[in-house]
Amino acid sequence: MTVGLAEHIRHVTRADFDVEDLEAPRRNILVFHGVGGIGKSTLSRKIEASLASSEHRPVQWESPSHPEERTLPVRVDLARAAGMDFERVILTIRLAVAALGRPMPAFDLALRRYWEHNHPGEPVEDYLRRGGLLSRFSAAAALPQQMQSALSDVAQALLLPGTVGGALGHGAGALIKALRERRQSVRALAGCSRLADLLLEAEPDLDALSFYPHLLAWDLAQLPADKSALPVILLDTFEDTGDRTHRDFERLLQRIVWLMPNAFFVVTGRNRLQWAETSLEGQLDWTGPDTWPSLVSDAANSGSGVSGRQILIGDFSSEDCEDYLARRLSRDGQPLIDEPVRRIIAERSHGLPLYLDLSVMRYLELRRSGRQPQVTDFDHDFPALIARTLSDLTAEERHVLRSVSLLDAFSVPLATQVAGMDHDAPALRLTERPFIRESSSGVWPFHVHDLIRAAIRNADDGSDDRWSDQDWQRAAQRAFHALESQWRQDLRRDRAVLVGCLQQGLLLARDFRLDLGWLADAAFQYVGDSIWEPLALPAADARSSDGLQTAADALVETLSAIARRQHEHRERTAGRLSAVLASQQLPDDLVALATYYLAKAQRDLGLTDDSRRGMQRVASADGRLASAARRGLAHLSRLSGDFPAAVEAAGRLGWEGRHHRVLGDVWWVQGDMERAEAAYLAARSEAEEHGVVGETAMVQAHLAFAVSFADPLRADDELDLADRLLSRLSLRSSEMTARIAALVRDAGFSADVPDRAAVLLAEIGVSGISYAAAKLQLALCFHHAVLDAQDVLVDAITRLRELTQSGDYAYYVEIAHFMAGLPFPEHTARARWIDGERQTRERWRHLVETRRSRLGTTR
Repeated sequence: MTVGLAEHIRHVTRADFDVEDLEAPRRNILVFHGVGGIGKSTLSRKIEASLASSEHRPVQWESPSHPEERTLPVRVDLARAAGMDFERVILTIRLAVAALGRPMPAFDLALRRYWEHNHPGEPVEDYLRRGGLLSRFSAAAALPQQMQSALSDVAQALLLPGTVGGALGHGAGALIKALRERRQSVRALAGCSRLADLLLEAEPDLDALSFYPHLLAWDLAQLPADKSALPVILLDTFEDTGDRTHRDFERLLQRIVWLMPNAFFVVTGRNRLQWAETSLEGQLDWTGPDTWPSLVSDAANSGSGVSGRQILIGDFSSEDCEDYLARRLSRDGQPLIDEPVRRIIAERSHGLPLYLDLSVMRYLELRRSGRQPQVTDFDHDFPALIARTLSDLTAEERHVLRSVSLLDAFSVPLATQVAGMDHDAPALRLTERPFIRESSSGVWPFHVHDLIRAAIRNADDGSDDRWSDQDWQRAAQRAFHALESQWRQDLRRDRAVLVGCLQQGLLLARDFRLDLGWLADAAFQYVGDSIWEPLALPAADARSSDGLQTAADALVETLSAIARRQHEHRERTAGRLSAVLASQQLPDDLVALATYYLAKAQRDLGLTDDSRRGMQRVASADGRLASAARRGLAHLSRLSGDFPAAVEAAGRLGWEGRHHRVLGDVWWVQGDMERAEAAYLAARSEAEEHGVVGETAMVQAHLAFAVSFADPLRADDELDLADRLLSRLSLRSSEMTARIAALVRDAGFSADVPDRAAVLLAEIGVSGISYAAAKLQLALCFHHAVLDAQDVLVDAITRLRELTQSGDYAYYVEIAHFMAGLPFPEHTARARWIDGERQTRERWRHLVETRRSRLGTTR
């Protein structure tokens, strides 16, 4: 650790070091990995404490070369139980830097813009206080003032009213222009070459936030030499960021490491980092041995002169164990634990630090009971030690501990309820035990170490009150119903509470083969808002290779497939949901859930007949998704060009079937943008009234698309709102609609429309959302029609015909001819237009001619 820090400091203080160089290889990372319980989190906490104060530094550790007061260590617990998301990671790092007492102007400006975009009306300090971050950092209270100071300075330099924070609507443009011209008034920021291009002009969404660490690194590099600071960022429990298939969170974290080359990162987790492997290209932004030379295995580095920085934490040697025990408990400089006892503990521990800690705890408990611990008290393997530890607790504490071992995380009230008790005292006493970990960032603050949980549930303890299989089953039922109470009593409908209860409830239902019960209701709420957090449970080892064995297995796979469809090809989604249905494990109402989303995936893949059959089955079952399925059937009528049937069906859908959105989808293809806008506005109002944020964002994307044809100036505002609503969700289809809308808005005005369309087309191909390709091609036809580029337009129409040859969206070819004022070729399929073909042709031609008339003006 000390050597790595020293090498890093020498590198960043060299004259040729450039914090804005995004091409140079990165060596600013150190990785400790090893099995669970080996002491990785303890090491991470010890490193943080020793860097913060020398008094916490073990005597055998060398003193770091950087002054203590200018080192900024900050540990980020990425464990699932800690509830850490990417936004909180970024805020945690910024709060650590707040200890310098100085604003970070480039970063703070971008963060303020992001915050107002994604947390309208919510002060930063309120969010920090609610999430427990204010109490963790002594300088945290100064962050809002530091941000305000930086923004006020910029506003004053640009002569803006108030602050940039209060005038971002018109101040951002002025700032961007000043930065580009490198004006003297903003010289403090003009040196940051990417501030204007990449961040202030980019939509302030989560993806943009992941690039803001570059600004923070730049701000830190501007500090005077005597005020310079060295951030040391410790990312603990890295294995909980995802798995070898789902690396979305890991990609964002890697950006922090890459974009902050002047910070030093210490990663602790169960696995080596694979960033130096070329096989990960496409899954992460920066991969390969040339990119991360210090992460290459030692074998690959032999003879290269490069020292590998991926360190396997193995078992302690016997000498290390005895030395640890001698130092852990001492009196007047002498070990408190007798040498024979130390020796037997070291021998039985097999080098596992967790075993040593539990043995120390047991030693103290025995002394408190009034007798001197003996060798025989510790002549046990790990499960036996757990059993002995249990026997040292009171009967009530043992009962609570066994109960909460069923949960990933818990609070005192939840522990009391799971234990079936009517008083909190045993749970309160238990939380004071050293094997209970506490984190202020999750839904529930406490959790038992994973290794201890497993040992407790499998320990063959000899206590008089040991649990039978039936006791464990009853405890699982109590825990299951306690989680239901937590979810149903949450009047705020907090999404984190829903996901936490759902995830723990699914695990209990799977492992103890419980009826799904309330999980069905929770599952429908989970999908209802179209906010797709991942739901991944630990593998059930004994059954992992046997497919879906329980209803809980099937429900987990169903929800995972639905959520992951935003990041996977629709063929993969359809395959997963088909396998769930083939397992016949789901109850009837959840069969409808899997069938409906399978039908949606089939529609996106162009499998119209299969999709229609699925929607009809769900609609005829008349369950919770019947209205949604009827909407799906209306959409299928629209796909085939039977618009009167779609309008008739919309009249029977009501709010549950999203009738206004269905009508908007019909009216825009008629070229009647006024009626389409009215329908989408009514749909958005209904969604807002019902508090369905996913539907609100989806409708807004469609509204922006319709407005982009008729009024490109107003489309700016509609697209901005769509981007803001979509930024905190995961709705890939709607995101694509918004991006196509931006192309329609710029049609005729911007020469780069075809190039942007080519990039988007590649992304559509990866997603498997086939209909979006046809919609994108129609937008290109509009662009070429406005420019009257007849040869290019004919080629674009030919391509559009190829994309719609299945019959779905074939009317797009008719619309393209309407736009161009061209007659139909023979054998062109004809749609059933609401107001007839002639009036529809006139509307689309009018939209093209109106756009042409605006080409001489500036948008």
